[in-house]
Amino acid sequence: MARTLPVRVTLVCTLLLAALCALAAPKDKEPAPRFNATTTTGEKFTNDTIKGKVVLLEFWTTWCGFCADEAAFVDKIGQELGPKGLLLLAINVGESKKTVKKYLEQHPRNCKLVMMEDTNLAAMYQANVYPIYVVIDRDGNIAGTQRGAGGEDALRNLIARAGLESESADSADSASN
Repeated sequence: MARTLPVRVTLVCTLLLAALCALAAPKDKEPAPRFNATTTTGEKFTNDTIKGKVVLLEFWTTWCGFCADEAAFVDKIGQELGPKGLLLLAINVGESKKTVKKYLEQHPRNCKLVMMEDTNLAAMYQANVYPIYVVIDRDGNIAGTQRGAGGEDALRNLIARAGLESESADSADSASN
């Protein structure tokens, strides 16, 4: 009986900490936290420089199978909606530049890449499950978040919450047939 007390206390503390972390994360329609990010090509972004654009933040890792599965349509959406004002920043979390470079040689991306060491975004959005998508609207407010993979239509719907409509995956596929 005495051994179960520390286990119970640890469990209660863990659940309490998880609840506090969930409450601390930025919520939808709140202003996006102040950030700075530098891409692997040297482009710099801040809250001020993204005003007027819809921003999709994608938090990913090289070891995340869901991230790899979704990368192609994430990049496709970024290319499709870029001319309409979408800025896609793919933020790698917690890995060395060497690891990411080697991964990208085998799995190239067609978007703006940011390393965690070149931004404060991963900490602000508590990136600890992957992928995580955050959409910031043209006014700099969080339009929506998605923790975990959800497919192309779910991502398009998330982006639409910021006022940037696109064809759904199904209608885009049928239009090309």
